[in-house]
Amino acid sequence: MNLDRPTPPEPYNFLPAVPDFTLTSNDIASGERIADAHAHHSAGGGNASPHLSWSGAPAGTRSYAVTCLDPDAPTGSGAWHWLLVNLPATTTELPTGAGGEAKLADGAFHTRNDLGGDGYDGAAPPPGDRPHRYLFAVHALDTDALDVAPDLSPALVGFNLTAHTLARAVLRPVR
Repeated sequence: MNLDRPTPPEPYNFLPAVPDFTLTSNDIASGERIADAHAHHSAGGGNASPHLSWSGAPAGTRSYAVTCLDPDAPTGSGAWHWLLVNLPATTTELPTGAGGEAKLADGAFHTRNDLGGDGYDGAAPPPGDRPHRYLFAVHALDTDALDVAPDLSPALVGFNLTAHTLARAVLRPVR
């Protein structure tokens, strides 16, 4: 592995600026190592999505989406580990494991991720690579539902998210 390569910038820095709001978790924290419970099976983990709780989204929020992106994946475009869309605006918390088989609010669903799954697939940086950042984001949206399908590519889901994002909250743990 080339550990001397530059750290990629956060992709959100290149999108239209939006306000932020508060995102917390009982399981992860910015700058802290992601516990094995939330790492991918291939990295010896339990592959459970972390607990997330948010507040302070702007007026006009009609729904939410939750994503996890590894901008440091050696792909040229990062790797999407989780895309959950169409959470009702009344949702302000997800329990640990919501990225798996947990029952979601009516209308909410997971879309395809870059690891080949359709829910949460945890952190799994290449062996020997430097720590990777994982951007867990909650996007406050101006629409009740994104017009996307579960099998749509993560890049196209991201395109739709960007077009409807009023505000974004991000936690940045590492693994």
